[in-house]
Amino acid sequence: MRSIRSRTLLLVLGLLGLSTTLISYKSYRDAHHEIEELFDAELAQQARLLGGMVSRGMPPGGRKALQEALDEAVTQDESGTEAQPLGHEYEKKLGFFVFDEHGTVLLRSASAPAPAATLDQLLRDIEPGGGGRGYTEGEPLSPLAQRLIGYHDVLLDAHHWRVFVLHDQRDAHWVLVGERDDVRGELGAKIALRSLLPDLVGLPLLALLVWLAVGWGLRPLGRMVQLLKTRDPNNLSPLLLAPMPPELEPMVAALNRMLLQVRSLLEREKRFLDYAAHELRTPLAVLRIHAQNALQAIDPVDRDDALRQLGSGVERATQVVAQLLTLARLEPSAVSLRMTELDLLAFVRAQLAELTPLALERRQELTLECAESDDYRLLADAPSLGTLLQNLVSNAVQHTPQNGQIRVLLQAGPQFIALRIEDSGPGVPPELRARVFERFFRQGPGQGAGLGLSIVARIVELHGGQLELRDSPLGGLAVLVQLPRLGPGAP
Repeated sequence: MRSIRSRTLLLVLGLLGLSTTLISYKSYRDAHHEIEELFDAELAQQARLLGGMVSRGMPPGGRKALQEALDEAVTQDESGTEAQPLGHEYEKKLGFFVFDEHGTVLLRSASAPAPAATLDQLLRDIEPGGGGRGYTEGEPLSPLAQRLIGYHDVLLDAHHWRVFVLHDQRDAHWVLVGERDDVRGELGAKIALRSLLPDLVGLPLLALLVWLAVGWGLRPLGRMVQLLKTRDPNNLSPLLLAPMPPELEPMVAALNRMLLQVRSLLEREKRFLDYAAHELRTPLAVLRIHAQNALQAIDPVDRDDALRQLGSGVERATQVVAQLLTLARLEPSAVSLRMTELDLLAFVRAQLAELTPLALERRQELTLECAESDDYRLLADAPSLGTLLQNLVSNAVQHTPQNGQIRVLLQAGPQFIALRIEDSGPGVPPELRARVFERFFRQGPGQGAGLGLSIVARIVELHGGQLELRDSPLGGLAVLVQLPRLGPGAP
């Protein structure tokens, strides 16, 4: 595929050449037509001048002297040189006659053909196809006036002539002036071609200017291409072109968006790796120690204890990995919520049924309180809400002592549905409540990764809800989540 520059130049120069050719052809035709009109006007002018020179009252001696002067002008002396040099080589291709009423020649040019033959051929060529009646010498010309007067094209002595016939009714004279077509054609072609010379000379120059102009116009694109070629593959900063042509703004904006997305993706992966390295380093070290203890233990009781510790460590590492994956999935550049209509009451009941064994294992009471007749439908992403509820309830179970109490409350409002989880644990001091949403922040002796509430906060943000920590009537912590019925962006 040709480059943009080559395609543009080919198209522009092709259109330019075609349009210039058409314009030049039209100009040539118009110029040639105007030149023909000018030549015809000169023939008519010459005929009127000749008619005025040879009047009825002119004595025969005067006409004879005039004819001798015309003949002498083109005769040569014995040395072969012209007595009166020709003014132009085309003089021999121009001719005229002056006739009386019966075709008798009163005045003629030396270069003119035979008068009778001229009239005969002229009258024959006037009819279409050359089949007209000729001329008989001595025949009166007045009856032929309708056929003779005006412009005609006639073939004489193997040459085409353009003739003009004028009838002077006052003096009863006929004037015939003619010139050969090769003279007219050559002169017309020369004049017309000279009028086209600027176009013929200017077209290559114009093509060069167009080539330079297209190259200058595409220079910003070339700079961008060069910038991309020399750019470091690890450089994900936005492209900066100054000045920025409006045509390149969408392309550069798209490239910058793509670079931003790639950089965000790499940063997200880096954060995930940092989180994983941060959280898994200690559990893996502990697992390694427990495995070595189990291998080196001689007493079966010690071996069983090391294996139990190993299993507990594997469970904790599994929980950390699951939370890391959940957090990575909820990153701004990776999240894609599928908002569907959801009955939050039925959904919470199903989730609590799965989480109840955790509470029973610690002899805790897990209850749900709500008004059964209220409407708890809303638009939400079910998997994300399941993660939110699991994190909140599992945190409550983890921080609530044995025989403690955990209560989940649902309250339906006109625009929001409130979800409240209360526990009877130690709670969180007011001065630390803003920090518990930070990643890897731990408070108390729990074994969590410090990511649970960070995940909850992100899910609430994606749903356009509100999250607040309060004191629980049970003595511990109360987490209040308000979710809009119509999803993110709802008033």
